[in-house]
Amino acid sequence: MTTSAKMQIGELAERAGVSHRTIHYYERIGLLAPAQREGTGYRYYDEISLKRLEKIAALKHLGLSLDEIASVIELYFTDGTGLKGKEKVLLILQDQLAKADAQLSELAAFKSDLEANIERMETLIKLARQV
Repeated sequence: MTTSAKMQIGELAERAGVSHRTIHYYERIGLLAPAQREGTGYRYYDEISLKRLEKIAALKHLGLSLDEIASVIELYFTDGTGLKGKEKVLLILQDQLAKADAQLSELAAFKSDLEANIERMETLIKLARQV
């Protein structure tokens, strides 16, 4: 890192639009490389750290969990084309869509059962009132 490229955590947090705590958490879970420390004990970050935080935010915006992001983030920084990362994200999104479709089907069946049960109860109540 050159001196001009170094950022302390406050500047990185501000530029990335995240909190200090988020940066520390991402370091702990391996999404972000630990900061370099100098003799002063201050943590210093570089532009790569900022790019990683921006990519994490973009992937979160797509609906990926942090575990899913952890499975793809390195691909964006080791494959210059970004193609491998995009292909893996596509598979994750397709899987999420399949799960959403299955949940919608289950909800539709549940809704249909509720409507039938409501109709049965209304009929039973009407019959009980007639007696």
